[in-house]
Amino acid sequence: MDFDILFLGSGQGAWNGAIPMAKAGLRVGVIEEGLFGGVCTNRGCNAKITLDRPVALLRQIEAMQGQGITGVPQLNWEDNMSHKHAVIDQLAAANQQKLIAAGVKTIIGHGVFQDEHTLVVDGQSYTAEKIVLVTGRLPHRLTIPGNELFHDSTDFLAMPQMPARVTLIGGGYIAMEFATIANAFGADVTVILRGQQVLRDFYPPYVEEVVKDLTQRGVKFHFNETLQEAQETSQGIELRGANGYRHLTDYVVDATGRVPRLEGMNFEKIGLATTAEGIPVNGYLQTNLPHIYGTGDVLVKTVPKITPVAAYESQYLARLFTGKTTEPIQYPIIAQTVFTSPRIATAGVSPMVTAAHPDRYTVTSVDYAAKDWFHQVGNEPLNLITFVHDQEGYLVGVTNLGPDAVETVNGLLDVMNQKIKAPDQEELIYIFPSLAHSYMKYI
Repeated sequence: MDFDILFLGSGQGAWNGAIPMAKAGLRVGVIEEGLFGGVCTNRGCNAKITLDRPVALLRQIEAMQGQGITGVPQLNWEDNMSHKHAVIDQLAAANQQKLIAAGVKTIIGHGVFQDEHTLVVDGQSYTAEKIVLVTGRLPHRLTIPGNELFHDSTDFLAMPQMPARVTLIGGGYIAMEFATIANAFGADVTVILRGQQVLRDFYPPYVEEVVKDLTQRGVKFHFNETLQEAQETSQGIELRGANGYRHLTDYVVDATGRVPRLEGMNFEKIGLATTAEGIPVNGYLQTNLPHIYGTGDVLVKTVPKITPVAAYESQYLARLFTGKTTEPIQYPIIAQTVFTSPRIATAGVSPMVTAAHPDRYTVTSVDYAAKDWFHQVGNEPLNLITFVHDQEGYLVGVTNLGPDAVETVNGLLDVMNQKIKAPDQEELIYIFPSLAHSYMKYI
């Protein structure tokens, strides 16, 4: 065989494991037809947070008006996009060089299975004892007439100018984060949803606060609308829905979700089992073909399909393939967030779960903005946190709505995963004043 391990795809679910595998002496290759580092690095998380940074700073400045700051700066999309390119465009080459420096063979092109151990790239065959699928997910596209007028998340994150009117179809991460960004940069933003629920993975009362804040800033939400077609007119793109619904806009983002990337690689030829949700794997991340594994968003799994999980799975395979473990993967408590303004971040048991099991959990909510002096320093208009403890007193869940929600929830992951409870928490001596010192007194 040419390789011990061959990855199909170079995202977080590949290089995080490929590098330690190669350093351990395994012969490792990575096939990539696009940009090294995958969607998150080049066309997703990194680009989004770079474009959002001025929005987060603007919100802080807005909150401090009359509290030592006078005047609100104007955001400039063209400058912001130029900064994004300066930060992001270099990452793909840097990721490829990290692989090469570690001894990983990088292969550029589209990989197609010839048989269970062989991938063909531009007519060249590569064989491997084990193959790891890291093919990720693609934007879902509405199948209605005129959908060729729609854009996806990749397009939005590379827009040279901000359109006057931006419409987002969907109510998930992408729609809400892009609505936040576009609104802050001056666009007239509309969000159209087929149903009633926004950000279904997050605590509804906190989601309602985000929707309320965006609405007050001018974002319009249209619920229970079924779009039937789109047409380009002299006034712009007209979206038409059931019951006579009409909406004119300049730019449409189809943010109706993402689907597993399963086509065009001959999975069916080798008998690889797939479903509409992705590739099923067992506790060792094996597919139905024992020498073919998978990591990342292409997998069918109950844990969140987010970047850190893909990285964790890749690192697990590195331990498995180098003999450092023989155990199935065990996921720790995983945090996730939506980068709206304010943020919502959550980890562990959600307050949504506790309502059905009041005998198992104790729920405590704190209005940080009203009660905590450290959050009042920033004059935060909204900051809410909910803690969930089990009957033994362990912190098992936290959900925060606020500008620093990501850092707050990140800081509490160790407390939850390491099962640290009072009085052992007294051994955690944090800098004062700080976020950590602030939230620890409430748990």
